[in-house]
Amino acid sequence: MQTEQLTRRPIRARDTRWAAACARFLARLGCRPNQISVASAAVGAISGACLWLSGSSKPGTASVLLVCGAVLVQVRLLCNLFDGMVAIEGGFKTKSGEIFNELPDRFADAFILIGAGYAAPRIDWMSVAGFVAAVLAVMTAYVRSLGASAGASQQFCGPMAKQQRMFLVTLASVATAVLVWFGEAFPIIGWTLVVISAGCVFTIFRRTARIIGELERK
Repeated sequence: MQTEQLTRRPIRARDTRWAAACARFLARLGCRPNQISVASAAVGAISGACLWLSGSSKPGTASVLLVCGAVLVQVRLLCNLFDGMVAIEGGFKTKSGEIFNELPDRFADAFILIGAGYAAPRIDWMSVAGFVAAVLAVMTAYVRSLGASAGASQQFCGPMAKQQRMFLVTLASVATAVLVWFGEAFPIIGWTLVVISAGCVFTIFRRTARIIGELERK
C-alpha cells in the first residue's frame, strides 16, 4: 500500500467519505477503472468542443458554452479521481491500468487547452497559446513518467500540475462567461493560457531537477 501511495498523485478528496461512497457506487454499477479513464478523455473532448464553439457563438450562447466547458473540466477531474479509487480501493486494478491511467489524460489535456485557445472572445494569438499550453502540459507528464521509468519517484510537483492547470481553465472560463454575457471582450482565457504555459515550463525544469537529484543520490 505504501508503494501505491508513492506512485499515485496526492489528492485530498480521495480520503473523503463522499469520494469513497461514489467510488463504491460506480463499482456496484459495473464501471471499471479503464472505462472511467477513457471516459475522462471523452469528457475532455466535449469540454474542449464547448470552449471552441463559444468563440464563434453569440454572447448568450457563448456564455452557456463556457460554463458547460468549465463544468466538464471538473467532471474530467472527477473521472481521474474515481478511476484510481475503483482500481485500488475497489480491487479492480488491471495489468494495463497504467496505460489507461496515463494516455487518456494526455488527450484530455490537449482537447481542453486547444479548445480554450479558440474560446470567446477570440483573439488572433490565443489559438497559438492553446497549442503551446497543450504541448507543455503533455511535457510535464512526460518528464514525470520518464523519471519514474529511470527509477526515480513520481514527481507531481507544480506550480502547474494537472489540478492547477484545470483550476485556472475552469476559473477563466466562468469569468469569461460573465464578461461575455455583459458584452465585455477581455481575453481572460488567452492570458490564462500564457500563465499556464509559463508555469508548465517552470514545472518541467523543477521536476527534472528533482528527478536528476534523486537519481544521482542513489
